[in-house]
Amino acid sequence: MSESTDPAVPADQTGPADKIAAGYAFTGPALDLGALLWDGGCLPDRQIRIPLSMLGRHGLVAGATGTGKTKTLQLIAEQLSANGVPVFLADVKGDVSGISAPGTAGPRIDERAREVAQKWEPTAYPSEFYSLGGIGPGIPVRSTVTSFGPVLMSKVLQLNQTQEQSLGLIFHYADTKGLELIDLKDLRAVVAFLVSDQGKPELKGIGGLSTVTAGVILRALTAFEQQGAAEFFGEPEFDTSEFLRTAPDGRGLVSVLELPAVQDKPQLFSTFLMWLLADLYNDLPEVGDLEQPKLVFFFDEAHLLFSGASKAFLTSITQTVRLIRSKGVGVFFVTQTPKDVPADVLAQLGNRVQHALRAFTPDDAKALKATVKTFPNSPYDLEELLTGLGTGEAVITVLSEKGAPTPVAATRLRAPQSLMGPIEPAALDRAVKSSLLWSRYAVPVDRESAYEKISAEQAAAEAQAEAAAAAAEAEKQAKEAEKEAARAARSAPKPDPSLAEQVVGSGLFRSLARSIGTQLGREISRSVFGTARKRR
Repeated sequence: MSESTDPAVPADQTGPADKIAAGYAFTGPALDLGALLWDGGCLPDRQIRIPLSMLGRHGLVAGATGTGKTKTLQLIAEQLSANGVPVFLADVKGDVSGISAPGTAGPRIDERAREVAQKWEPTAYPSEFYSLGGIGPGIPVRSTVTSFGPVLMSKVLQLNQTQEQSLGLIFHYADTKGLELIDLKDLRAVVAFLVSDQGKPELKGIGGLSTVTAGVILRALTAFEQQGAAEFFGEPEFDTSEFLRTAPDGRGLVSVLELPAVQDKPQLFSTFLMWLLADLYNDLPEVGDLEQPKLVFFFDEAHLLFSGASKAFLTSITQTVRLIRSKGVGVFFVTQTPKDVPADVLAQLGNRVQHALRAFTPDDAKALKATVKTFPNSPYDLEELLTGLGTGEAVITVLSEKGAPTPVAATRLRAPQSLMGPIEPAALDRAVKSSLLWSRYAVPVDRESAYEKISAEQAAAEAQAEAAAAAAEAEKQAKEAEKEAARAARSAPKPDPSLAEQVVGSGLFRSLARSIGTQLGREISRSVFGTARKRR
């Protein structure tokens, strides 16, 4: 937070400041953000606030690195919790866990509290800590592949539009065949089956999916698994309604998703945050406008979500953000500049907290001008103001209780009352292990699904093929044996003939046989066979 040397603002120069402050004089419950900055001074009696009922209308917290965005999230989350509203926070850098511990007083805290008329008291807030798939400290949050869906899966696999459509066909095929997609090996098994000799007929049957595209998806899945992403998919699948709980004292539970262990996989965790939001949207009933939201969801590093997103993905995000308000959930995107958020999404964010921007390069200057154009008309010189804000200061405009935009207000923000920094690892581990949810989600379960079913079918097919091959080989060997026996019979030596056979086979015997029909032959034959000639 910046140190203040602000001079008092003369009373005759506070007319515009009064008009701005009047736009924040709400009658219903509201969160206190800070004190108005005007003409170089801080006006502690002119408080800038946001109606509790308008937190469900979504918002944006933007600003350059180091300008205080994380502390702003912490400040808003604390007051939401105090008002009984559950909060979800993504802790990308690992410095939000301190919300579960009381803050530490000091000269800078005391000075900031005095500048903004804040009654600062060190306070801890009820918190639960989660992790993606158990990587890092926290209760494991897992999703099944089916629940994640083909659109989000295509985003993390970085598939193009054609490949995304093909993946959708693969999901449809698995669903129609009763092949449950629980973890990544299930999806990989289905794709591998479809490009195998056995599965190619099935591939033709689902239409619009080429063997080449299926191969691309399979390689992307393999690379994804090698990055350790397999840990995020499986069972028990996390029930996102856990985020809607309140503590026994009535305060809203602050759910902190610890992401430092996976911060080198930004597209993965940003897409996973989108799954959490989409799952809430699918499960929650319609409630319309409420006096206070059922949950406020802070979506950190939002620019990573939209980077390289397909048209279908952006359409899904836009629809989810637009409709989830009626489910009682408010969403705050946290990023560096408003231009990181698509226009269709940005148009739905009614509450804005814009920290300082830097204009060191032509691109920075262009982004600054684009940001200024997104604000309502203002008596401030916003280009100059946005580059001159100190740490812990922001330009704010929110929705009034009637839903109209409030005047743009430069604001010195209040200090969070919880610890501004991470808690000790041992304390974090104790908080995780003592949670009632630990026993429910800690141990992964691997039940029969697509991988096991396909493996069993392939094993049975292989066994059947081996049996058929063995039978064919046996038949072949039997035929060969028969042929060999025939050849052996033909080539065997003949036995020597008997005496009678020799006589019958001799030339003399054959000659005599030819003479038997004649008279001479008959006499000779009688002589030979021992018969006597008849006398006359």
